[in-house]
Amino acid sequence: MLRIDYINGKGRGVIAAKDFIKGELIERSPLIVIPYHELMYILKTILINYIFSWESNQSAIALGYGSLYNHSYHPNATYFTRIEDMCIDFQALENIQEGQEITIDYGWHPNGL
Repeated sequence: MLRIDYINGKGRGVIAAKDFIKGELIERSPLIVIPYHELMYILKTILINYIFSWESNQSAIALGYGSLYNHSYHPNATYFTRIEDMCIDFQALENIQEGQEITIDYGWHPNGL
């Protein structure tokens, strides 16, 4: 249902290998939760580019394709944390065609707004 490809100016990105309809679950990614006291070690590695904020000042690495979705201020997908299941669900915000990059909003805003 998904594949990885090189995206100019971004590096690797997640590509739809089938059509997704608005509201459809794209992927459920299990997590490796990083306790707060271990985050200082992750900050010194490339993994800092792939983490999600998690509950209680923790962070997490999403498995599967989860940590490889690129950012967009106009994403075609979103994600929901499922604390009790220790996973993240990625869901289509609009119809996504086969071959299209799937993007999410990381929650970063220009100038910290």
